[in-house]
Amino acid sequence: MKGTVGELGEFGLIRELTSRLTTTEAVRLGPGDDAAVVAAPDRRVVASTDVLLEGRHFRRDWSTAYDVGRKSAAQNLADVAAMGAVPTALLLGLVVPASLAATWPVELMDGIRDECQVAGAAVVGGDVVGGEAITVAITALGDLGGRAPVTRSGARPGDVIAVTGWLGWSAAGYAVLSRGFRSPRAFVEAHRRPEPPYHAGPAAADLGARAMTDVSDGLVADLGHIAVASGVHIDLRSADVDVPAQMHDIGQAVGVDPLHWVLTGGEDHAIVAAFPPDTKLPARWRVIGAVSAPSGPPRVTVDGAPWDEAGGWDHFTHG
Repeated sequence: MKGTVGELGEFGLIRELTSRLTTTEAVRLGPGDDAAVVAAPDRRVVASTDVLLEGRHFRRDWSTAYDVGRKSAAQNLADVAAMGAVPTALLLGLVVPASLAATWPVELMDGIRDECQVAGAAVVGGDVVGGEAITVAITALGDLGGRAPVTRSGARPGDVIAVTGWLGWSAAGYAVLSRGFRSPRAFVEAHRRPEPPYHAGPAAADLGARAMTDVSDGLVADLGHIAVASGVHIDLRSADVDVPAQMHDIGQAVGVDPLHWVLTGGEDHAIVAAFPPDTKLPARWRVIGAVSAPSGPPRVTVDGAPWDEAGGWDHFTHG
């Protein structure tokens, strides 16, 4: 496709974007009307939203538009799965400069569409607006299928903490990219396109998970939300957290303890949950810690000690 967004025009761009979409059985009315209609058999809708801003959440010299599409969809669909729901639909709000090549938003939509297909969802609508900075706003919807939502507030003393998915890969990939390199490719791709274990959220709910979240801001930070919401102490065992050999190699090359990436790196969107101690967990789940009654304020420790190294993401403390 040649030309710019401005040359294509608002309605031309919308036609290009919607022409690339697929649908699912949950979509009763897709793009093209005032609003979409999505089936909600459970009669409850799980909803989550995020905003990605160029220069803060992605860089075009590091990631293609397709990468940004996959990533923006993944982080929202993972939030839905972390509630124990099955993702069903996604809405896109897009701000782009008129001078932007028209291929960029089209490839972005391809990435969003493909990530939705991985999760079993579909893009059902949205809006496009002209502006100076590229901004991608996503709202994801999901269906609980009769399950109770798994919140952050249900962890109880005696529970075990288990995780499934990757930890620290995106952070290691970010460290590689920040130093001007593009390999090891697996870690760079993990930063560009996270692969949340969507199926694990509803499966964990069926297994009896009492509290759950996806690791978007960092393992310690996100478990900290569970600790506070549940009024408990969570202790992680560093020996039980998986640190791949290649991550050790990257850490040695850049002078970083890879455990730091695993404990504080976000954007992998692994699923971490608190389960009753007698739960028989599938092999894909790794038990990494335990829940106990707090002796002081609710908190997360590592090997019984506070984790004092900086980490975790806060949008108002990161430039």
